[in-house]
Amino acid sequence: MNRARFTNAFPTTMTPAQFVDTLNSRAGTVLSSDDRTTAINLFGGASNTSDTSARALAVRQVTENQTLNNAEFNRAFVLMQYFGYLRRQPNDQVHDVDYSGYDFWLQKLNILNGNYTADEMVKAFIESIEYRQRFGQVLRRNGARRRL
Repeated sequence: MNRARFTNAFPTTMTPAQFVDTLNSRAGTVLSSDDRTTAINLFGGASNTSDTSARALAVRQVTENQTLNNAEFNRAFVLMQYFGYLRRQPNDQVHDVDYSGYDFWLQKLNILNGNYTADEMVKAFIESIEYRQRFGQVLRRNGARRRL
């Protein structure tokens, strides 16, 4: 919260309502009206947001919100698979310059309500040429054995 990027986006001159509303807006409007009020009340009626403890608690309230967690989990899961199995960015210039592969897997996971087993993304990534070449695994297809 002390980084210039954060303090420029959320100056301490903001009112508590402005601070919480901006956080909430950037998180996708995840706070209920009660949660919003609770976060604003963390500032104890102050006219600005210079209280760093209250700022931290308000940020924590937004980031630990279950609605935000639900919204971000699938995106993070797909990204983690790209990093873990394929060892690349989802918009790698060689493979996917427009995020279409990432978007495909994210949309599929969202349609299946986060059921990554039914989604079969992990299976597809493990069977990918990229992954197999990295580990030099041998494939058996149609009874023939070949090394990738």
